[in-house]
Amino acid sequence: MMKKHGPALKKERIVLTQCNDCRGRAVIKGVFYELPCGLCNASGWVTAVTGRPLPLEELVTQLGLRVRELEQQVDRQRPPRTEGPAAQYQSNNRRGAGGTNYTGD
Repeated sequence: MMKKHGPALKKERIVLTQCNDCRGRAVIKGVFYELPCGLCNASGWVTAVTGRPLPLEELVTQLGLRVRELEQQVDRQRPPRTEGPAAQYQSNNRRGAGGTNYTGD
């Protein structure tokens, strides 16, 4: 059954690309100092399809989704932690009396 009205159930991810004017730096070189880029609302990002800046509320949401996606990629690339018998003694499992470490010895 398809949803027919109301807000979307999931936030749609918009593909972003770096701004052509500022090259993703969010500032452009002025005569004496750097100025905020007017094309991308000083964010460094525009939509890949249209090349237009996103409204600030939408930009915050899209950047948050992108950060979460990149963090998940980093977590997948990390090697798994190797734990030996000594790891049980180093971490607190809060199973002992008063929430202390219990090792079973």
